[in-house]
Amino acid sequence: MTEIRKSDDVSPPQIIPRPEHNISRAHISKPALKVLYRLKDAGYQAFLVGGSVRDLLLGHQPKDFDVATDARPEEVRALFGNSRLIGRRFRLAHVRFGREIIEVATFRGTGNGDPSDGEHVIHESGRILKDNAWGSIEEDAIRRDFTVNALYYNIADFSIWDFAGGVDDIAHGWLRLIGDPETRYREDPVRMLRAARLAAKLGLELHPEAAEPVPRLADLLDGVPPARLFDEFLKLFQSGHALESYRKLAQLGLFEHLFPMTARVLADDSQQDFRELIEAALANTDWRIAEELPVTPMFLFAVLLWRPVKDRAATLMQDEGLSPGRALAQAAADINAQQVARVALPKRFSLPMREVLQLQGRFEDQRPRRVRSLLQHKRFRAAYDLLLLRAQVGEVPGELAEFWTAAQQGDSESEPAPAQRARRRRRRRPRRRQGNSTPAP
Repeated sequence: MTEIRKSDDVSPPQIIPRPEHNISRAHISKPALKVLYRLKDAGYQAFLVGGSVRDLLLGHQPKDFDVATDARPEEVRALFGNSRLIGRRFRLAHVRFGREIIEVATFRGTGNGDPSDGEHVIHESGRILKDNAWGSIEEDAIRRDFTVNALYYNIADFSIWDFAGGVDDIAHGWLRLIGDPETRYREDPVRMLRAARLAAKLGLELHPEAAEPVPRLADLLDGVPPARLFDEFLKLFQSGHALESYRKLAQLGLFEHLFPMTARVLADDSQQDFRELIEAALANTDWRIAEELPVTPMFLFAVLLWRPVKDRAATLMQDEGLSPGRALAQAAADINAQQVARVALPKRFSLPMREVLQLQGRFEDQRPRRVRSLLQHKRFRAAYDLLLLRAQVGEVPGELAEFWTAAQQGDSESEPAPAQRARRRRRRRPRRRQGNSTPAP
């Protein structure tokens, strides 16, 4: 086993014995227990750490179980044949058990100049560029972001090690940062999004000291790669607490750095129906996740960008004389191009999203042939769901949504539900014979 140096400048943990907390091994996944016990039996320290400990204390069932240890990544890899090492900025091991992956991270430190302890590189802005300096459990805990994440469940005696008062913060309903909040946000601006997300997910209030710097540091998010912000979008809006996450983002001045065009529209007091449209869509997403129904980021992007696209289309019709259909198509392309520069949306989502927005203009045309064509469009259902939301908030007449509901059911007076049309067979023209035949006289 590799000996890890200890630190003298951090406080020892408060150790909460098994009889004084509610975490039971019965609530920990079997793969996580296997990893913990194998590390322990090999002579390493092994702790369940972070969000899983926090969620278990709150009475929630964690979705993931992470492990922290004093074993180096290469030593973890040698112990588990079903593991692989990942990451360059933050190197760790993934141990796979079927569809479940247990993430195993080595205790992090701040580096002491010894190359054997790895690298810890910080940009002049304060952002961490590389985080592979090994340390002690005390150093690892103090470097975590929130107090409720600096909790360690010790498989050796089933106690909880609390390094930053996280158990008390859970009891009092606070989400508090470890260390100076501004410094921690500058290290990684995405922590501001995590603060909003965790507060929404856990029902905690962001501590005033943690909330104060956020509005003035929010523009640091503009320098975060769009692909990383898309990953954060999924965590914010597709984990079952989308509506509350949106409200936290707006409250902290963060939403405008994710969807600037949407935020500009919402800044207008006359756009109450658009606010209601967004909140209805987010509430519906939370309901679908609770019911274990599928959700897609494509639809939420369509909702969030609908009004900017609609306004852009109106400008194109007025200034360039485009038809309503062409204007919507061009507006969807323009707005999408601007948005993905801020929060990336892969093409497998962005192209369908643009189609859903373009189809909104076609709902006005109720001629039988047009109805038949739209009902057969592969994006009809998602476009129809957006239409229903628009009708719900009064943007379009309720009768329009009722018409399209009836058209699908086959009891519309103007157009029954269409049957699959058989493909028409084309008559084949007889081939002209090739040769030297002499024309008839």
